[in-house]
Amino acid sequence: MKTHDFLLELGTEELPPKLLIKLSNSLKDNLVEELKQIGISIGKVSTFATPRRLAVSISKIQSHQEDQLIEKKGPLVGSSEKAIEGFAKSCGVDINSIEKRTLGGKKYYFFHTKQVGQQIKDLLPTVVDKAIKNIPITRAMKWGKFDYSFARPVHWLVMLLDDDIVPANIMGLISGNTTKGLRSSDSSSLDIPHASEYESFMREKAQIEVDFNKRKEIIREQVTSVAKTNIARVVIDESLLNEVCALVEYPRAFSGKFDEKYLSIPEEALISAMKSHQKYFHMVDTKGKLLPSFISVANIESTNLNFIIQGNERVIRPRLADSEFFWNQDKSVRLDQRIERLGSVLFMKSLGSMADKAKRIEKLSKHIAGLVSIDAKACARAGLLSKSDLVSEMVGEFADLQGIMGGYYALNDGESNVVAQAIREHYKPKFAGDDLPSTKEGLVVAIADKLDTITGVYGIGQAPTGSKDPYALRRLALGLLRILLEAQLDINLKTLIDVSLNLHSKDVDRETSSSIYQFMMERLKAYYKDIRVDGNVYKAVLAVSPDSPFDFHQRVEALNDFIQTIESKSLIEANKRIANILKDFDSNDVELDSKLLIEDSEQKLFQATQSITKQLSEQKDYKVIVLSLLELKEVIDTFFDKVMVNVDDIELRQARLKLLNRVRSLFLSVADVSYLSS
Repeated sequence: MKTHDFLLELGTEELPPKLLIKLSNSLKDNLVEELKQIGISIGKVSTFATPRRLAVSISKIQSHQEDQLIEKKGPLVGSSEKAIEGFAKSCGVDINSIEKRTLGGKKYYFFHTKQVGQQIKDLLPTVVDKAIKNIPITRAMKWGKFDYSFARPVHWLVMLLDDDIVPANIMGLISGNTTKGLRSSDSSSLDIPHASEYESFMREKAQIEVDFNKRKEIIREQVTSVAKTNIARVVIDESLLNEVCALVEYPRAFSGKFDEKYLSIPEEALISAMKSHQKYFHMVDTKGKLLPSFISVANIESTNLNFIIQGNERVIRPRLADSEFFWNQDKSVRLDQRIERLGSVLFMKSLGSMADKAKRIEKLSKHIAGLVSIDAKACARAGLLSKSDLVSEMVGEFADLQGIMGGYYALNDGESNVVAQAIREHYKPKFAGDDLPSTKEGLVVAIADKLDTITGVYGIGQAPTGSKDPYALRRLALGLLRILLEAQLDINLKTLIDVSLNLHSKDVDRETSSSIYQFMMERLKAYYKDIRVDGNVYKAVLAVSPDSPFDFHQRVEALNDFIQTIESKSLIEANKRIANILKDFDSNDVELDSKLLIEDSEQKLFQATQSITKQLSEQKDYKVIVLSLLELKEVIDTFFDKVMVNVDDIELRQARLKLLNRVRSLFLSVADVSYLSS
């Protein structure tokens, strides 16, 4: 069948930079789905996105639909005349045109017809219209007198099938082959000759790289080159690079400078001012120290670059002056003097103010510090002061500096380095792959802060549901668990949850403790999935319900090693068999009397369990325990080969069940190995 190349380009006002990729991908996905729905096959799909355009290119798009046989089943023969007439009407035919057919021993009315496939050129206007309208836009705009809405007003529409225009009228735009170049260009209207030539045409005739990822790499190369010219290294934040790429069609990087006096301000504040307000990249020297310069990316090639540089230097000056003012103002008020002001900042309804939260973190940090044997006084102090910078001028302007500025202010107040560092790092880890706090005190305050939020929000009935997690409890739980596992903190999580719940007001339900524990264990499941641990290993350990996540993790690691051994398969199946045999067994009965065991194989199994029990009585290393349990393989196999458990002799049967229960208990000291058989 004949195929074509298709191009869709929607021209707009400057689109929101943080939404550009999402809009682009959504348009592509919608277009592909609509074509699939009407039975049109396609080849390669490419997406393009700049601040002023969203485009999709499709190769080898089918020239027309295949003919389709349409068949509809109607009411039973003998149904009311009204029902039969309604069916015929829905099919667009007279009653005489529908036939009767037997199905399952009953007669029904049926209608069938052949639908001739339409040309793709006739189908595309509806397909494109639906694809655009189905783009999810949270805050759609309307413009002029029109009843259309989109992320930004639309200005032109290109729809080409090879070199032919696909006639369409979408959102008030008449389709054509005319696109727009740079806004600053005198000859901004350009006619695209062929759908397949879009990317190369825009690059050559308009100097616009429409491929987002290629344009991003051009910007990366340019800012790296500018930094080398300045004998410096540019720090490239990928999120900033994406945002800058979404702001420019014709990137041209350049550097500028600012007064060295501003380097007396904490460098994070300067970087935040440059990045968030001006979208500048910062440069550092060979030792990683911030330099009084920046790199910006213009959206134009200028004959007077100095004019642009001077303009950007003028713009950044007041931004940095504001940061200097905030810094000096904030230093005049101690962190502990700000706690009272935190009382007027609501944390959450029913959970009190941020001051209430800080005091809970203080108490919980002190408790946790006692569990891990570190300086409880320093942890409590850091916990109490951890939220004070939220009412500082600097954090009010740059929210991403919370915690960081608290660390600086703590040092300025004369607090210890330990307290300052714990305040600085207590929000970590903020996201997947983020570093943990670098100090034990920081780890403790981070646990306290996260757990206070989880227990509080969960306890007032705001637990995550489905895909909805408005308070990011899943992220907080995973961060907390990462701390416990990766920092090797052996803490009873169930007890800690209870302690945290009891620090909240009476509005928080104390009975949610077990639900919170289960919720957090589910996050642990996601953690193991990410590091590719077998899901059955997780289930096997969960079945014995360890109190400590670190203890849980040690069991998982031991079990992961266990399943790699040759003997494991036989032992797993034996455990499953034992679990089934003991399904109705009351294990709380009296101790096993080994004299009742009459077979040599069961005596040997008993002796093996005695020996291993003695070996493991003081053993906490689960990997060593697992190695010991592997030694049971031969005696267990022999036992099942030689011995029948469910014999008529009640005493003998009970003795053998008790023996198997001893075997199962040994394995349960690590995990329920029977889960590994599924």
